[in-house]
Amino acid sequence: MTHRPTEEPVRQVRPHPAETTGRHGRPPEPLDVDPAVLGTLLRRHGWQRRGGAPGRYGRWTPPGPGGSGTSLLVPESRAFPDSDDLLGEAMLALSRSGSPAAREVLVSLAVPSDEIRWWHDVPAGPAGAAPWAVEDRLRTAARRMLLAAALATRARTGYHGARHRRSAAASLENVLVGSATDGRLTAFVPVAGGRPLAVRLHHALFAAREAIDYQRATGGMDAFDGAVEAGVSHEFTEALVSLVRGTEGARIAVDWAPAAGVPEGCAPSAEPVEFSPGDLPALREAGARYRREEPAVPVRITGTVVRMRRSGPRGEGTVRLRVLAGIDVPHVRITLDEEAYRIAGHAHLVGLPVRVRGRLESRGGFRRLTGAHGVVPVHVDDAERDRMMKELHENLDFFEEACGGDCGD
Repeated sequence: MTHRPTEEPVRQVRPHPAETTGRHGRPPEPLDVDPAVLGTLLRRHGWQRRGGAPGRYGRWTPPGPGGSGTSLLVPESRAFPDSDDLLGEAMLALSRSGSPAAREVLVSLAVPSDEIRWWHDVPAGPAGAAPWAVEDRLRTAARRMLLAAALATRARTGYHGARHRRSAAASLENVLVGSATDGRLTAFVPVAGGRPLAVRLHHALFAAREAIDYQRATGGMDAFDGAVEAGVSHEFTEALVSLVRGTEGARIAVDWAPAAGVPEGCAPSAEPVEFSPGDLPALREAGARYRREEPAVPVRITGTVVRMRRSGPRGEGTVRLRVLAGIDVPHVRITLDEEAYRIAGHAHLVGLPVRVRGRLESRGGFRRLTGAHGVVPVHVDDAERDRMMKELHENLDFFEEACGGDCGD
């Protein structure tokens, strides 16, 4: 049996905590709504203010050709006795509206969230319709970009590979990604716990844009080296390539949650960052360069043996470890000499993990350890040992074959 490293799939983001808010859920309570925040969100999502009593309330209509039939009266502050009544009526009207713009306002009110938007321009099909695959690619590219930004909050490096993917994917669990319609997609990143991701994405977008412009003007790739500190990486450039490829251009914007204010070091508002098909050569070259030049890392790993293979009863063999400590990678593959291979096999047979030193190679996504040495069993508590022994007995035939029939000598 051979081990074939596979790319860990991008985890599907879970529903936002405010998923039930909307047409079939309870709207936010008026006491929980800041009139100034509501006004900012309405303007951000395309609602138009069309009059109202100055200094007291404004009348807002939704975007689109049908906006004139529905309007909201939104107080500008709580200084007047009817403010709560107006806010309650506005929340109820938003929850009953079928407008996506109403839904997005409610989501941001329920849980303060930074909003990330993607647009891409694609040639329209018959009657202006876009192929299904185009919208699916937009969602996939957005998820990859969010994951790349989450990885950059854990380490600033040109190539992450399999490192930190579990914790980065877990940080996306409370992010809501809406429906991809009309070439547009919005993600809501809760400020509590998610703001570092939004900030990193914001900085990485501008750094990537500047590095591309420098490369196209001078032919040099030096700016991409400095962009790593801002969060640009192989994974980030690949996400941009997947977003732009097959389109006439793409834009990304980050809008800060008005209830939380603007994070330090970020502009209060900024135009969307634009990328075009002409940027693809520079992005592809940068991505390949990041991956090629990422150095190996000296590590000490503790893990349990889950696969063993060698061509005969003697000589070196290959072991796959499930990593318990030392690196944030789920599994690594190691080639061991005959003595180290025997130690690893015996450790597993008695229900013990092993500790090993070596260099984690970037080739293969940091899933291979080279120069392995110092393989020793590691003692664990009884509960963990019992669990490992149970796993061994369930796969005993495999390990007897892997050890060449002499593991118990």
